[in-house]
Amino acid sequence: MGKSGGIKILAIILIILVIVAAGLILLKMNNDRDKQIAKASLQNNIEVEEPDPVPLTFLGNERPIAVMIDNHIDAMPQAGLSKAYIVYEIIVEGGETRLMEIFKSTELNEIDLEKIGPIRSARHYFLDYALENDAIYVHFGWSPQAQSDIPKLGVDNIHGIYESSSDFWRVKDKYAPHNVVTSTEVIKRLAKNKGYSLKSTKDSVLNYTAKEVNLEDSSTSAYNVTIPYSYNNTVKYEYDPEAKNYIRYSRDKKQVDWLNDEEVRVKNIIITKCKNSTLNDGENKGRQTLSNIGTLSGYYITNGKAIEITCEKTSRDAQTVYKDLEGNEIEVNDGNTFVQICPIDAKITIEGNPDEEINANIIDENVINENITTEN
Repeated sequence: MGKSGGIKILAIILIILVIVAAGLILLKMNNDRDKQIAKASLQNNIEVEEPDPVPLTFLGNERPIAVMIDNHIDAMPQAGLSKAYIVYEIIVEGGETRLMEIFKSTELNEIDLEKIGPIRSARHYFLDYALENDAIYVHFGWSPQAQSDIPKLGVDNIHGIYESSSDFWRVKDKYAPHNVVTSTEVIKRLAKNKGYSLKSTKDSVLNYTAKEVNLEDSSTSAYNVTIPYSYNNTVKYEYDPEAKNYIRYSRDKKQVDWLNDEEVRVKNIIITKCKNSTLNDGENKGRQTLSNIGTLSGYYITNGKAIEITCEKTSRDAQTVYKDLEGNEIEVNDGNTFVQICPIDAKITIEGNPDEEINANIIDENVINENITTEN
């Protein structure tokens, strides 16, 4: 091979090396470009991880416990009112009312009460609200109607009269029949022994929300609420704007909890106006019944505001659905709730903030809306 041939070969090799080098540079540029494109795409379409939802105090799968509570003046104060997440108050005979405390332990609301009571006898319409909460129903005695309905409706119940005196006992600082108490530990043990499930898959009756419900739309200022059940039994609530809850009064006395002597405070108040009538059960004791199946009218009150609502219950074991007047299920603040199921002719008064110049007070004149229906 001559000198010129060697030069040609060297030139070819150099050309090949230049081509390879150029290819490598181009490849690197393409890779860098792809990375930039991918990075830009990721930045433009990045999915921000949603924070964990705020846990709600009363949601969980532990089965609720519903306890019938005496509300006679000689039974006061009662134990558990400040620990229950829902309390129902309904008229009974003689113009009295009874309460049904509902408890449920959750991660945020551990319930372990060494005293609940005073416990009194069952009334058949309270079963409807124990059923809709899938609660184990605890009572001490029963009316004939409740005695008949408990097995008929399949209510998981614990009847204190049939249990030992170490499980349901009488305290000495009150007198009979206003002095029977028990504990959550006893209730859970007895329920387990009876084969009742201690877990529930049923959704909550109330539509709780983690965001604060302030009822700005179509709401009325609600700083003082008065609910007369009878001539000798009136319930009142007084709003505390700093704590954003209501102080409860019964029979013109501030209601306190027997457990700790602390005043009973309430986040949510639901009022349901419901017709009650006297049963003709042959015993002439004036026992009552409710016309609570259908669509009833009422109010939802929270954070110093009130709105009119409907309370819809299609059967005795169906959950009540609380809706605003637009037909939307209301959202309820995370907190305890008192459900005041009061006589339909109760003259409910809702008064606004006394410091405001203009108040749109509500005085319920007992006008029954023709569109509101009830069934016996």
